[in-house]
Amino acid sequence: MHNVKRHKQTPEALAEKRQREKSKIDEYLALTDDVLSRKKKQDWSNDAFELTQRLLQINPEFYTVWNYRRNILLNGIFPQSTPEKINNLLSNELSMTTTALKANPKVYWIWNHRRWCLENVPDGPERNEVPSMEWRQANWDKELFVAERMLDADARNFHAWNYRRYVLENMPTRRPETSELAYTSRKIGVNFSNFSAWHQRSKTLVGLWESGQLDPIQSRDDEFEFVSNALYTDPEDQSAWIYHRWLIGSGENKAQLEREIQLIFELLQEQPDSKWCMESLVHYKRLLLQNHAQDSQTLKQECGELLSRLADLDPVRYFRYQDLKRDLDQ
Repeated sequence: MHNVKRHKQTPEALAEKRQREKSKIDEYLALTDDVLSRKKKQDWSNDAFELTQRLLQINPEFYTVWNYRRNILLNGIFPQSTPEKINNLLSNELSMTTTALKANPKVYWIWNHRRWCLENVPDGPERNEVPSMEWRQANWDKELFVAERMLDADARNFHAWNYRRYVLENMPTRRPETSELAYTSRKIGVNFSNFSAWHQRSKTLVGLWESGQLDPIQSRDDEFEFVSNALYTDPEDQSAWIYHRWLIGSGENKAQLEREIQLIFELLQEQPDSKWCMESLVHYKRLLLQNHAQDSQTLKQECGELLSRLADLDPVRYFRYQDLKRDLDQ
């Protein structure tokens, strides 16, 4: 840390530190050898199960041990357990991996193990000779809560976003898709730079359009208004611009394209050095040229002027802008 005086350690203290580290390494290697030896012998005992937990707490990225742990459950513990006990065991697994995720939120194998646990939860006690789905629903509901708390801690954790998407798609009782628009609105409202939230919003809208739950024309216009707030608030943040470009698509809707070009031009008047404004204007004017060839000479001239300004403003990409200018003349 800065401004903290460092004290030189004595040779004895350094030797003691090295010995502690060596002891930890030796302990880890011995534990690893023990677990892998038991795996090779197909030891499905409770002792082996407990040893895998000790090892995974030290090294949560040891995917071979996660696989072995699941095999112990499937081959040794589940066959001797009632459905209720299996539910409790899997609930404990989810609790154990929740603790692991707090320290290691981006380790794939922890997220994978949680998926496996959820997919193996028994339905629930029978009610009138019919499975109640009580256990499954409770675990999946809790899992959605955990994923959303993870996103509260780190709103751009793409592991948590992907996992949350998986939970929503596989819950026994699914939430209405329209509620997802409200969720992404909240996340974007907190941070316009949350690209994962914009991405989730685009996937949600496609699903709603394809299922006929939303009018694609009206809702797209609503989305343009929604994203324009982000563009005007922080015109240098790329997340909203990428989403805006997704909304425009191939630019087949001429009126929509011209309207958005005018809005971005007005924003450029307020932010004359905005690289994203200029790049977007070039991109959208080129779409006008490609799809709605009209007054092509004026559009090419405007694009050329913008590209010259971009080359001055962003010299690192000078040759890219020059290539785009040459494309205009072809």
